Amino acid sequence: MTYSSSLSMNRSRFASQGRNAVSFRATETKLGPVSNSIILIVLACLLGLLYLTQVTKTNAYGYEINGLQQQHAVLKSEHDDLQVASARLQSLSRVQNSAVAKALVPVSPTDTLQN
Repeated sequence: MTYSSSLSMNRSRFASQGRNAVSFRATETKLGPVSNSIILIVLACLLGLLYLTQVTKTNAYGYEINGLQQQHAVLKSEHDDLQVASARLQSLSRVQNSAVAKALVPVSPTDTLQN
């Protein structure tokens, strides 16, 4: 058999008249146990990274909330102090302008003590 006849025989096997030149074979490709293990390890690593990013975000929000709570406590104590100071300052003017204080008679000392 010559080179040209072997080529023509090969062509006739794949592309004869009335047939497609492409043949499709139904083959299933299966992954081996090593490939399955590698894929599972990669998926577990991705899930771990996803978990770590969520925990990190939660911790960052926790720090922010803690800082805001501390600021709230400081501002609340300052507000309470200002309320006490305001009540103290207003009480003097209220007492002086009250009807009871105006009805009081001033007392002058009658006697002095001498040693």
